[in-house]
Amino acid sequence: MKFEELLEKYQALLAENSTLKNEIKRLRSQLSAAEQQIIPDRISENKSASGIFDQEYSDKSSVSSINTISDPMEKIKLFMSLFKGRNDVYAKRVVDKKGKAWYLPVCLNKWKPGICGKPKRKCADCTQKNYAPLDEKIIEKHLVGDIVAGIYPMLPDETCYFLAIDFDGGDWQKDISAFRDVCLEFNIPIVVERSRSGKGAHVWFFFEKPVSAGQARKLGTSIITYSMSKRHEITFKSYDRFFPNQDTMPKGGLGNLIALPLQKTARIENNSVFINKNFEPYDDQWKFLAAIKKITEDEVEKLVSSLCHGNELGVLKKDDEDTRKPWETRKVKLVRNDFSEDIEIVKANMLFVNKSGISQRALNHLKRLAAFKNPEFYKTQAMRLSTFKKPRVISCSDETEEYLKLPRGCEADLKEILKGLEIDAHWKDETNLGRSIDVEFNPKFPRNYTYEGTSTPRHSNKCACFLVISPMRC
Repeated sequence: MKFEELLEKYQALLAENSTLKNEIKRLRSQLSAAEQQIIPDRISENKSASGIFDQEYSDKSSVSSINTISDPMEKIKLFMSLFKGRNDVYAKRVVDKKGKAWYLPVCLNKWKPGICGKPKRKCADCTQKNYAPLDEKIIEKHLVGDIVAGIYPMLPDETCYFLAIDFDGGDWQKDISAFRDVCLEFNIPIVVERSRSGKGAHVWFFFEKPVSAGQARKLGTSIITYSMSKRHEITFKSYDRFFPNQDTMPKGGLGNLIALPLQKTARIENNSVFINKNFEPYDDQWKFLAAIKKITEDEVEKLVSSLCHGNELGVLKKDDEDTRKPWETRKVKLVRNDFSEDIEIVKANMLFVNKSGISQRALNHLKRLAAFKNPEFYKTQAMRLSTFKKPRVISCSDETEEYLKLPRGCEADLKEILKGLEIDAHWKDETNLGRSIDVEFNPKFPRNYTYEGTSTPRHSNKCACFLVISPMRC
């Protein structure tokens, strides 16, 4: 083929390429215009149908231009504007030989001869730490599936740009639904992400500006406490599944971390994606993220005061060392309609309260008779130490499908509540009283002891000795 022919074909290809680029631009502009027209129509339809619409979609959804086909760098910038924590360090998921997964902060000096002290010295005690920063390249590697990155939400000044709460267990979907309903009731924008394992979910709150970790956690705690009155099965362990999980930064630590969402490997399995109220992934994850509404600091304070009147943990059992003032917690006012006409309570190794006919708020109040603040948590946090595996609330209650189980020490409080509502409960005593046995006590004393016919054996130096037998009751 001659040079002139090759040049002619090359110029034809350039012209075709230019035409295709112009066509792509034209189609994208038409698609954007169509989205702006369709989305408001859908929102208005939802409003007319139910009176409300999912608060997760803000008004920005009608004008947002970021979606699945947007430029990758625009997606990364959007991602980093929401999931914003410490940018001077990040964690990476590693799997050991036994198949157990860990998240470890990435150190640039790791295993460097003469610098890294591993394995003799722990990373926490190392003075040569040089953490790798969290930047656009790391986020890109996470999104395309090369790594699984974790972020530390608490900043060095003990503030945060987001709060996340972890829900797992067999009934996590019911817990999430109750939690979502409360957020909808108070118009709180939330984002729900199915966890990487698919066996739970994370609820995310995003703030316009960094707020104190204590205030952010107080917001999450208040919502959980309020949600418990709607669904009493939400456990007290939910108070310990926050990110960040402390009000203050532990000495020499980084705080807890959370895995970032939308990692490709998990995303293929429909995990680590954002889901709607029916627990189905949104069709366009990036378009959904672009529509998220952030919460202001003033809104956080107003929501906390609206959700809780006094302590954000609600009413708990008071102990002898509790210095809480009587006006700091509003007493829950139960009414007769919260209970059925015929309440059955079985007294055995615990108090078994039949849940039939008892409202959710009443069951929540009853289980709080056996719950109290864990002083070790607050003592450890005040000392700026890690509160890992130290629950904020200790609960001694349990339940089955039919009964709420309370310690027998709650009997007086339970009777007082029922008496105040003029409810005559049916008590059934199934305690084990034991059985009588016929025994005779014949003590044998050492030779240097004498027994003078009284109840007090005496030693040769006249020092009295007493033998005490404590009766036991099963």
